[in-house]
Amino acid sequence: MVDVSDKETTARAAVAQATVSMRKSTLELILAGGVKKGDVLAVAQVAGIMAAKKTSEIIPMCHPIAITAVDMEFKVDEAASTITAVVTVRTRDRTGVEMEALTGATAAALTIYDMCKAVDRDMTIGDVKLLFKEGGKSGTYERKEERDR
Repeated sequence: MVDVSDKETTARAAVAQATVSMRKSTLELILAGGVKKGDVLAVAQVAGIMAAKKTSEIIPMCHPIAITAVDMEFKVDEAASTITAVVTVRTRDRTGVEMEALTGATAAALTIYDMCKAVDRDMTIGDVKLLFKEGGKSGTYERKEERDR
């Protein structure tokens, strides 16, 4: 791991997302609370928060960080039949929380998949990305709109 002993402790934050695409009927089932395993978004929220807190245990070179806040938001797009987990993580520490935000968003998406796989094996998880980070020596990063690639 990188030695961060001499780095300054500063306020840091990161926002990341992951999107689950599914059949329209699956999204309707989730929104109606009809999934047999339970309240999909509530369980995914808890899973995302837990994963963010445990990031250093599953990503080998991540430092254990004293997280001060994790916020989870779900954006439902009924027209596209998607749910996007957006996770914000905050700390006052010597290193950033980008990996914690990405891990939280991904775990929330995986949980949605797990809870709904019995009714929709065609679901996909994608669009996992860092949207924003601030704090530390490298300053602020904000993802610009996707351009022609």
